[in-house]
Amino acid sequence: MLSYIARRLMIVVPLLFIVSIFIFFLTAMIPGDPARSILGLKATPEAVEAKQDELGLNDPLVVQYTHWLGDVLHGDLGHSWYHPTESVGDQIRVRLPITINMAVGALVVTILLGLPLGLLAGTRPQSLADRIVTFGTSASIAMPDFWLAMMLIVIFAVKLQWLPAISYVDFAVDPWEWFRHLILVWLAIGIPGAASFARQLRGSVIDSMEQDYVRTARAKGMRSHVVVLKHALKNAALVPVTVLGLQFAYTLGGTVVLERIFSFNGMGQYYFTALDVKDVPVIQGVTLLVAVTFIMVNLFVDVLYAYLNPRVRLA
Repeated sequence: MLSYIARRLMIVVPLLFIVSIFIFFLTAMIPGDPARSILGLKATPEAVEAKQDELGLNDPLVVQYTHWLGDVLHGDLGHSWYHPTESVGDQIRVRLPITINMAVGALVVTILLGLPLGLLAGTRPQSLADRIVTFGTSASIAMPDFWLAMMLIVIFAVKLQWLPAISYVDFAVDPWEWFRHLILVWLAIGIPGAASFARQLRGSVIDSMEQDYVRTARAKGMRSHVVVLKHALKNAALVPVTVLGLQFAYTLGGTVVLERIFSFNGMGQYYFTALDVKDVPVIQGVTLLVAVTFIMVNLFVDVLYAYLNPRVRLA
């Protein structure tokens, strides 16, 4: 197992280097002159030239990349071009916990809803329960998360007035209000995620239940729930685990529409505000963080694969 993890880690290092190259050079290809955007259309050519020199934009791209990568390796993601006193790393540290709270809570909702529904449908294929779950998951997947978020706000915040509609409360300030302000966000993200998870799990469980080792376990007189949970589920979990990993990484990447609906000042808001004004250091820093998150989540999923299915370790 340790050798398998070591092999995967050896792949991660060059992958991160390649990703950093793509992030920097694709960002550099964003149309427009950042110096002109910062100074405004009325700026003189001399002022624009001076600003380009200040930002290092007149250096060759390879030199710019070398400087940027060196700073990143020292933990410095640079400063916003529009707010020079703002460190990108500091802003990410402030906003990332909000997005992490959204992602982790949504993941819990996804598992709590998707796991029992997937098992129910997968262990009773073609039954009434299976058809209800299949219909419900199809409808949930078809619903845009922003529409679901607005419907939840209308029902639970406006009509019933059970939950707050907008704003984020820090856990350290008031744990109960933190929980109440996040419930609707978790449901808006977690319900579609649970639908995808349940559908993937259903198909995997159906395949597993038809395998010889399940028939053998049943022939030995094992109880149904032991057969399902101990034998079928462990082998059926490979594909659904991928769905969970991608769901979590996607949410950390920033669900900007939901953050705007609920007035959460998280990573998504920060990123798309930077895109609007071409704030390159912010774009590069957040994109790099999202890319690293996806890579590390995939690494974790690979390790989990090896735990669930020892044959994977030989790959």
